[in-house]
Amino acid sequence: MSNLIFPKSWNMAEGEATPESVYMNRRDFIKGTSITTLAATASFYGCGIGPTPNRNAPIEWSAIEEKIYPVKRNTKYSLDRSITEEKIAAIFNNFFEFSEIKSDPSFHAQALSTRPWKLEITGLVNKPRTFDLDDFYKLMDIEERLYRLRCVEAWAMAVPWTGFPLKALLDIVEPKSNATHVAMTTFYKPFTAQGQLAFWRPWPYTEALTIEEAINELTFMALGMYGHPLRKQHGAPIRLVVPWKYGFKSIKSIVKIELIDYQPLTFWNTVLPLEYSFEANVDPTINHPRWLQATEKMLGTGEVHKTRLYNGYEKQVAHLYG
Repeated sequence: MSNLIFPKSWNMAEGEATPESVYMNRRDFIKGTSITTLAATASFYGCGIGPTPNRNAPIEWSAIEEKIYPVKRNTKYSLDRSITEEKIAAIFNNFFEFSEIKSDPSFHAQALSTRPWKLEITGLVNKPRTFDLDDFYKLMDIEERLYRLRCVEAWAMAVPWTGFPLKALLDIVEPKSNATHVAMTTFYKPFTAQGQLAFWRPWPYTEALTIEEAINELTFMALGMYGHPLRKQHGAPIRLVVPWKYGFKSIKSIVKIELIDYQPLTFWNTVLPLEYSFEANVDPTINHPRWLQATEKMLGTGEVHKTRLYNGYEKQVAHLYG
């Protein structure tokens, strides 16, 4: 395998006296935790030398996955540009649980154990249920779809995702009539995903959609991409894909879905509400304070395209916002 090259155009960028032995043990623990936290946050913010990107980390396969992949492509969902090379997508990831440096999650995320994995669906549903990973392959019609992925940072990819519509999953648990939003939560393992040691941020990562957005035909639960199960840096073993919204809405490594009757707090909308709206629809006329949105650059090829309203999916979603 050739050495990795990163073209510059990709970089965006507590009584009584405590016994002495107990006190000493506690002091050692705090000292160790402090060192770990400082080291983790230093890495999290890009201080020091980062790890070597690992685009070829082994992919975890279950027996059922070995039988299912590759999956038939649904040709209804096509692209107006070439698919982004997997070797590029594998080492360019926003996954802040592991790092703010885009090349780092391909290395750090390998520490996350994704087998077994449970996803709980609760809240305003008639049939709350906890699924394991194999349940999805047994219960769902799995297909491949080609979608554009647009980041608010003005870079873009074109990706072959494998999975199923979120609506199919919600149909199983039967949302109640008063459910208005679908809230999603990722894992919380701060000594595995050391970015979560940044206590000033509202971990675990959360996102949400309106119920109408959640049942839209485009809203997709991805189990794989590029003809195999998801790599860990892409949000294994299950993530959301909402192609008409900026990429931060497509929450990774989901462990809980809750149907509720109010608009919930979400991660980036809480951290920087003036920069990240709850809606987060791709719109070339509304600039982010740090990134103009009129154009987008494709990773790998460097092609520049005019940004399209709703990322080009206006026909399927414009009625949601009329």
